[in-house]
Amino acid sequence: MNLYNTRKYSLIHQYLISIVVVLLVSMGCYYSSHVIGYKTVALFLLVTVSIIAMLFDILPVLSAALLSALIWNFFFIPPIFTFHINNTEDLLMFLLYFLIALVNAVLTFKIRKEEMKARDKVEKENTIKLYNTLLNSLSHELRTPISTIIGAIDTLKENKEKISLSNQNELFNQIDIASIRLNRQVENLLNMSRLETGMLKLNLDWCDVNELINSTIQKLDQLYQQTIVFEPDESMPLIKLDRGLMVQVLQNILYNAINYTPENSRIKIVAKLQSNSCIITISDNGKGFPEHEIPLAFDKFYRLPHTKTGGSGLGLSIVKGFIEAHYGTIKLENNLHGGALFTISIPAETSYLNNLKNE
Repeated sequence: MNLYNTRKYSLIHQYLISIVVVLLVSMGCYYSSHVIGYKTVALFLLVTVSIIAMLFDILPVLSAALLSALIWNFFFIPPIFTFHINNTEDLLMFLLYFLIALVNAVLTFKIRKEEMKARDKVEKENTIKLYNTLLNSLSHELRTPISTIIGAIDTLKENKEKISLSNQNELFNQIDIASIRLNRQVENLLNMSRLETGMLKLNLDWCDVNELINSTIQKLDQLYQQTIVFEPDESMPLIKLDRGLMVQVLQNILYNAINYTPENSRIKIVAKLQSNSCIITISDNGKGFPEHEIPLAFDKFYRLPHTKTGGSGLGLSIVKGFIEAHYGTIKLENNLHGGALFTISIPAETSYLNNLKNE
C-alpha cells in the first residue's frame, strides 16, 4: 500500500479501515495476553495508532486512538470486562496512555502533512525546472525552422525574378528540411502527451521490418551527411507491430545518432528474429555516451551536457515509451571500439508470407 495514496480513500473508508486494524491488533493481543502483559499491549496499540496516523486524516486517527484506549481498558486492565480501574497506578497509566495516544496521533499526522508539503514543493520545483528546460529547448528548436521557412519564402517572394533556378531550388530545399524538422518536434510533443495521458493505444498489424527500416531511412534523406548502412535479412518474417510508432522509434534514434556524431560517421542498423523476439540494433562510431550518463539517457527532457544546442530531450524518452507499449525493452550501451549501441527487443508475433496466404 502506498503511504500517500491512502489519502484518496473516502473518509468513511478511512474510519472503517482504522477501526478494523485496531480491532485485529487488539484481538491478537487478547489471545496472546497469557504471554504478554497488559502493559506490553499498550505499546502494540500505540504503534498501531502511529501507523494509522501515517496513513489517514486526523479524525479517523483520533477515533482509532480513542477506540484503542477503551479496548485496552475494557479487555486488558484489571478488572477486565469493565471500564472500572481499581489500581491508582493503572488509572494513571491509562490516562497517560490516552494522552500519549492522542498526542502521538496528532504529531504523527502533522509530521506526515509537513513531509507531504515538502515533497509536493520539491516535485513542483522539479516540474517547473523540467518545463523551463523544455520551453528553452523548444524556443530554439521551433524558432529555427520557422525562421528558415519565413526567410526563404520572403526571399522567393521579393526576388523571384532575380534568383537563379538553382538558388530557388536551394531555398525550396531549405524549406523542405525546416518543415521536416518542425514536424518532428510537433510530433514529439504530441507523442509525449499521448504517453503521459495514457491515451496511447497500439494499432497492431503485419509489418515488413526490412521495408519499415528502409522507408524510415529514406524519410531522413537530406537531413544527414553520415553513412547509414542497412542490409535487409530476407528471411525475416512479417511481425505484428504498430508501424506508426515504430517509425517514430527509428526516426528518433537515428536523428539522435545523426545529431551527435560527426559528418561522414557510420550508422549501422541490423534487424533479426531471435528467440521469438524482434531484435533491432542501431550503432554508430561516434563518441558514444559517458558511462555515468547512460542511465539518464531515456529520462524526459534529458540532454547530454556540453553538447551543441538544439533538441528538446524528448526523443529517447518517447522511444522508451513506445517500445514498452509493445511490451519490449530498449538498452543503451557503448560499443567496444567507440560509439553508441541501441538494442531494441520486442516480443514477436510472426507470420511468414506462405502462412498468410493460407489464412
